Amino acid sequence: MTFEPGTPAPEVVADDHLFAAWLAEEAGRRLLEVRGEGLEGKELKDAGDRAAHLLLMDLLAQHRPDDAVLSEEALESAADKDARLTATKVWIVDPLDGTREFSEPPRDDWAVHVALWQDGELVAGAVAQPALGETFNTGQPPVVPPRTSTRPRIAVSRTRPPAFVEALAAELDAELVPMGSAGVKMMSVVRDVADAYVHAGGQYEWDSAAPVAVARAAGLFTSRVDGSELVYNQADVYLPDVIVCRPELSEKILSFIAANGTD
Repeated sequence: MTFEPGTPAPEVVADDHLFAAWLAEEAGRRLLEVRGEGLEGKELKDAGDRAAHLLLMDLLAQHRPDDAVLSEEALESAADKDARLTATKVWIVDPLDGTREFSEPPRDDWAVHVALWQDGELVAGAVAQPALGETFNTGQPPVVPPRTSTRPRIAVSRTRPPAFVEALAAELDAELVPMGSAGVKMMSVVRDVADAYVHAGGQYEWDSAAPVAVARAAGLFTSRVDGSELVYNQADVYLPDVIVCRPELSEKILSFIAANGTD
């Protein structure tokens, strides 16, 4: 799905799925502009975080002024938290997931996350990978291709794959596939680049809300590492672990973690 830049059509604003995808694409365009401004290192990271956050906040204020927002880049006040916890609709956004990869052109493993929580559930979501030219969303759920690898593949951090995932890979005779942002790792399962993403090293709601919404819409298995449901718009937004995988791998992964833990 690709939208023309600029003011969204009324039907886009009225449809939660289309609006989430449009927001993610608009932020992605802005990030590509920032990436082309000649900045490097921390300056580029900070400029990207700031530009995407301000754009999303402005667009949500314009088009969904009555909805609450939870963003990685916003310092939430007590009043903001109270409003969010009593709201019917809450947008959970990560304006730039994978800041490190964003600051290392031409890497494409960074993303924009936009999810909508309503009445206790994730109801819409979009994950844009601007440098890849792709936006995955719940309005047109991606079709997961048949698995092309004979061995399972587990998406892991480029820099710090956890020991328990290495042990899990040995148990499953799986290979580890290093890549950047959490959203990219989850979308790698949608894209048949990996078959599972298993994380227990600490995350927040904005790290997984949009990718989980898209993964669920695509028919993938999602849960906490203990098999319990992923729950969003909580007072404490720390949501430290997640599994996204092909359904046929879920039982083996959960059984291994139940027997061995994640330490």
